[in-house]
Amino acid sequence: MASPKIFGIVLAGGEGKRLMPLTADRAKPAVPFAGGYRLIDFALSNLINSGLRQVVVLTQYKSHSLDRHVSQTWRLSGMLNAYVASVPAQQRVGKRWFSGSADAIFQSLNLIRDEKPDIVVVVGADHVYRMDFRQMIDAHIDNGAGVTVAGIRQPIALADQFGVIETDPANPQRIAAFREKPTDALGLADSPHEILASMGNYVFDADVLIDAVTRDAELDNSNHDMGGDIVPAFVDRGEAYVYDLNRNDVPGSTDRDKYYWRDVGTIESFFDAHQDLISALPVFNLYNAEWPIFTQQLNLPPAKFVRDANGDVGAVIDSIVSLGSVLSGSHIERSVLGSGVVAESARIVDSIVFEKAQIGAGAVVQRTILDKEVVVAPGAQVGVDHAADRARGFTVTETGIVVVGKGQTVA
Repeated sequence: MASPKIFGIVLAGGEGKRLMPLTADRAKPAVPFAGGYRLIDFALSNLINSGLRQVVVLTQYKSHSLDRHVSQTWRLSGMLNAYVASVPAQQRVGKRWFSGSADAIFQSLNLIRDEKPDIVVVVGADHVYRMDFRQMIDAHIDNGAGVTVAGIRQPIALADQFGVIETDPANPQRIAAFREKPTDALGLADSPHEILASMGNYVFDADVLIDAVTRDAELDNSNHDMGGDIVPAFVDRGEAYVYDLNRNDVPGSTDRDKYYWRDVGTIESFFDAHQDLISALPVFNLYNAEWPIFTQQLNLPPAKFVRDANGDVGAVIDSIVSLGSVLSGSHIERSVLGSGVVAESARIVDSIVFEKAQIGAGAVVQRTILDKEVVVAPGAQVGVDHAADRARGFTVTETGIVVVGKGQTVA
């Protein structure tokens, strides 16, 4: 029996309002992460490592940098009809943009019909995790499911933050209910203190997906959302199954990051996900060579650490420093620095610094996210006095994380 033909769809049109100002000038999946990556690299790496070779990225909101990143980075062999293609909203069914994730697929059905796959894998573009989708596809085929939803175990106390999957006691793989952010969630039968949260990843038989989004497009009362409308319709018919991530065995994974998954949709979760990277035994391990996270390989020199003008050597502790960065006499602690960052006699602690930022002599950056090309003037401070940060127009979250937007100057 021939192997089924698999087609991948990455939903990358989200606006990402909760990540403002990082999404003021770029789509959420294009937000830099972990120094040299973009958020979308994690979804695409998982699909490519899982053996998918025909993948489209559906884009819409401020997509230029995302489109450029996909075209420059994700080049597969056209000789083998392998590709990762960025596809903007095409208005094929009328003069309108996507009105939801299901509508994005409906308006792009020509892509599925052209390739004629047997199975379609639909994933979000802005989560940090590793997953072998081949194992989920096998489970989908074995169950004969209409749709299979990837679920990850989370503490029951966090149920009101997720779409929660409740399973059939007689068949724990069948979804009995799909509830959005419930406050009275029930724990799992084998782990009462946990629930199954939807990861936003789905596997469909191609003809089933085409039928589902076509029917949904005709409903005036639908929000045309995959998790909010399409999946519940399958649940109501008893045709939805769940794939528990704890069944997934990713090569090279460690006990600490085996079932790691982060929705980095808020500044706090984005910041916390970076903190997960920097310990000696990281909660999420970027250095798994058996399941690599791919991204654009920049033509930059190595990072450089030198003494400052006074001969001070500085220090780098529990941090990630990317290519092209030059740090002279600076103290860097529990921070992630992107490519081409220049810091002179500065103190950077508990912070995330995007590419080409410049931090002047004597400056202090504390519990702060500096977007691309931010300039921190010599002697300036950010993240130290929140009242002063707000007065300068910077974003300060409830937990005290300061965000300085792209290209701004901290004086």
